[in-house]
Amino acid sequence: MEKKKPIKKVEKKAERRGKKGKKALLPHEIGELDQYLFGKGNHYEIYKKMGAHKVTVNSVEGVYFAVWAPHAKSVSVIGEFNNWDFTATPMERQEPVGIYTCFVPGVEQGTMYKFSVETMKGQRIDKADPFANFTEKRPGNASRVTDITNFKWTDKAWLAARDKWNHKESPMAIYEVHPGSWMRHPRPDSLAAEVEWDGFYNYREFAVAITDYVKKMGYTHVELMGILEHPFDGSWGYQVTGYYAPTSRYGTPEDFVFMVDYLHRNKIGVILDWVPAHFPRDAHGLADFDGTPTFEYADPRRGEHPDWGTKIFDYSKPEVRTFLIGNALFWVEHYHVDGLRVDAVASMLYLDYGRQEGQWLPNKYGGKENLDAIEFFKHLNSVLLGRNPGALMIAEESTAWPKVTGKPEDDGLGFSLKWNMGWMHDFTEYMKLDPLFRKNAHYMMTFSMEYAYSENYVLVLSHDEVVHLKCSMLNKMPGLGFDKFANLKVAYAFMMGHPGKKLLFMGQEFAQLREWSEEREIDWFLLAEDEHCQIQNWYQDLLHLYQKNKALYELDTDEKGFEWINKDDTFRSIFSFVRHSKDNKKNLLFVCNFTPMERPDYRVGVPKRKQFKLILDSDNPRYGGKGVERPQMYKPVKEECDGQKYSFAYPLQPYGVAVFEY
Repeated sequence: MEKKKPIKKVEKKAERRGKKGKKALLPHEIGELDQYLFGKGNHYEIYKKMGAHKVTVNSVEGVYFAVWAPHAKSVSVIGEFNNWDFTATPMERQEPVGIYTCFVPGVEQGTMYKFSVETMKGQRIDKADPFANFTEKRPGNASRVTDITNFKWTDKAWLAARDKWNHKESPMAIYEVHPGSWMRHPRPDSLAAEVEWDGFYNYREFAVAITDYVKKMGYTHVELMGILEHPFDGSWGYQVTGYYAPTSRYGTPEDFVFMVDYLHRNKIGVILDWVPAHFPRDAHGLADFDGTPTFEYADPRRGEHPDWGTKIFDYSKPEVRTFLIGNALFWVEHYHVDGLRVDAVASMLYLDYGRQEGQWLPNKYGGKENLDAIEFFKHLNSVLLGRNPGALMIAEESTAWPKVTGKPEDDGLGFSLKWNMGWMHDFTEYMKLDPLFRKNAHYMMTFSMEYAYSENYVLVLSHDEVVHLKCSMLNKMPGLGFDKFANLKVAYAFMMGHPGKKLLFMGQEFAQLREWSEEREIDWFLLAEDEHCQIQNWYQDLLHLYQKNKALYELDTDEKGFEWINKDDTFRSIFSFVRHSKDNKKNLLFVCNFTPMERPDYRVGVPKRKQFKLILDSDNPRYGGKGVERPQMYKPVKEECDGQKYSFAYPLQPYGVAVFEY
């Protein structure tokens, strides 16, 4: 109730001014209500007024500029239209929150500009627009005037379906992609050596190419890295300077819209990496924006990451919360993005993250929890998911913080999904082991089921696992040649059968040999070799198996959806389990052999005396197998095995995977 009263007061005050004959605000102008909501952290569409917007005032076309610089002595807008002269176009300060505004006639689409800030110490710093919708292509860093109000969308049916979508009971197989290094144009022979060539696909080219590939493979979503504008390619997009601008590396905002729209028309969801945890120190960016810590905590013990050399947002400031929450809504509502994968959540939740004793400040209760960040997440997720049913907020949270996907009203953070980093660590460490020693680490593969229903999880093998000398997924595998590929096949099958949504980083679906680098495209040339094609075939068929069988996704968050048949076969390193569908009509039995030992007499226990149909066999020549003919149908007999009343025998191959339907 206390929030509503002041808003009404502001509205009545504005109404009285109108009755007295004072000029009414134009739609683009910053008014008292805007400032009030901005100062309270609740102006969720402030981006429609802040920044640079093309408008017409008294029949004169131009651009309305607005920037928040509360501790600046003065601010002017500089750009191509005034020869970058800070004396030419001063801005007017509006109280009480310190927003500077001005209207500049005649400024055209595409014009470059910045804000020239005079600090209280008399220094002058030139800053890119925090709310810019388009920017100069790196290495330049100026903002560009653009109009993003008239996009043409054709994805109405997709958005309507999304509103009713239940992610918990739907398939989600995510292809994590860095657009600049997924695929590149070859350097033309005619281009001089001294001419820079990055070979990037633009958003439109990328949209067509990635859609064809994703549909062929069977992914449901793409997660795009490095879309928010950033100055340095090597940051992979995780040090953002332009939160409201799709990077100009791959084209214009209109091109970006084409990409999202095209993917939606082909029934592919779009997730963006989003970075509210920190931002870089670049002189043109958010750091010390008005000469003081404006967006960041003032005390470096809270406002700086020692390991990353970046600044940390001050979540206690309502204007900063507005900036970030409005930004999340901007991508979901204005650009129709289906979800945000929130980076580095743990670094936001813990005040001592990455710090030694004495380098951090405890909260008011003496603890290490960042109370501001906790409230920020509850606010953010409540608003975004409340306004956009069917959208996704996905947390990359690497600790055991409770209730990350719990409801805010139950003291949860309110995310839709959480990356399962614990599973990823145990899984990859187990797979690195020589098969001879896996029996000693057997329960690393079963432990995740002890907490599988504590959160809504995504199983991830992301870019972080194939860089910085961690090896590609193939080269994590033990052995040589056949053994590496066979290990990877059984690993991917186990992952696909395990409860949780799925994510795999680009290139790993065809067993990339090298670690990933943003400086080149992934190694598509490997598909000229049979072994890599066979892995790609295997992962493709796993994805199609996943999408076609409700047992693999509709009970992901319900313990009724998974049943161990044998999780204790430590000596043979074989795991068998069942995934159940809601109606129990099409259940799937997985048998995964993690050693090179053939088990011609392998017997598996089953819960019912039904016909079991072999629907996926890793011994198929399509996957590099020997193609030994074996029956397709198996009838269990009443013979106890694995604690079950019934069982049947199946010749299990070295590193063999068999999936049966019943």
